[in-house]
Amino acid sequence: MTTQPGYHTRSEIFSQPEAWAAALDVMRAQADSLRNFWREGNFESVLFTGCGSTYYLSHAAGVLMQTLTGIDARGLPASEIWLYPRSAYHPKRRTLLIAVSRSGETTETIRAVESFRQNGTGDVLTLSCYPEASLPKLGTVNLLLPSGQEESIAQTRAFSVLYLATVALTTLWNGDSLETLSALPAAGRRLLDTYTALATELGRNRDFERYYFLGSGPRYGLAGELSLKMKEMSLSHSEPFRFMEFRHGPQSMANNQTLIVGLVGDPNESYEVAVLAEMRARGANVLALGETEIHFPADDNFTSIVSFESGISEALRNVLYLPVGQVMAFEHSISRDLNPDKPQNLEAVVRL
Repeated sequence: MTTQPGYHTRSEIFSQPEAWAAALDVMRAQADSLRNFWREGNFESVLFTGCGSTYYLSHAAGVLMQTLTGIDARGLPASEIWLYPRSAYHPKRRTLLIAVSRSGETTETIRAVESFRQNGTGDVLTLSCYPEASLPKLGTVNLLLPSGQEESIAQTRAFSVLYLATVALTTLWNGDSLETLSALPAAGRRLLDTYTALATELGRNRDFERYYFLGSGPRYGLAGELSLKMKEMSLSHSEPFRFMEFRHGPQSMANNQTLIVGLVGDPNESYEVAVLAEMRARGANVLALGETEIHFPADDNFTSIVSFESGISEALRNVLYLPVGQVMAFEHSISRDLNPDKPQNLEAVVRL
């Protein structure tokens, strides 16, 4: 049966709230065993890894875990752990490697796990979506999130489901209840219902030639993922930056053909909004996303605002930054007569 271009991607984007709820059910069912695993592991550091989208996920997850738990944590591409283990982790330091892969078959991720088991000290936890794959047979603990399974090549639902699982792990290992995440599916549905029209309008605007996604702290990895989605789906020029770093050179690209998407956080909102306002003054178009309505020095048609109004703590609601950017990338792809289900030159699984 022939389907319209983007049929699967659109379905996967808009089914995310239900997929999040299913993923949280999986994490609740294993909450006690995961707490025990963490307590008994006596880990000195945590290393998240993946490839492509799941590398950006790993970066975001590592920053969040270190921020909330205080343990040394970071994210690296799987190829670095496989090919450069001495710079990736200390061989005698007890480390938890958390390997993330939608398919569970990505060559670099599998070899990273195998290399770590041979050269490192610690345990491996895997996060993936398909039970028959290779990766969920390699970990000390293997978590399967089937609600992240997808037909499309570009990850949307899989990314948010796997990322939410890392947020749940961090929540548990920080001594909190997963009930703190229970409001996310409903917040995600409200977000899609409220802002799909805006995301569609921005995505179909053919005047935009360059896209920049700004995020700092735990949101830099998410900015990277949204930039990747725009690049993959629509074959557009797109890059991620941290807010303040954008002012050191990249701002030279800001003009009326540029859309800058800011993933604004609570603690440093004033600084991050100031960067967006400065870029707007240079002629760039701006989309700002945050928990509450963001106020700019002056309102004009250069600026669009998305406010979550979720009531969820700043550290735990970051998954809400994803859907609007995903819809925008999807719509831009469709506007260019492309098929976001099958981006050019890409395969669902990268094997060497």
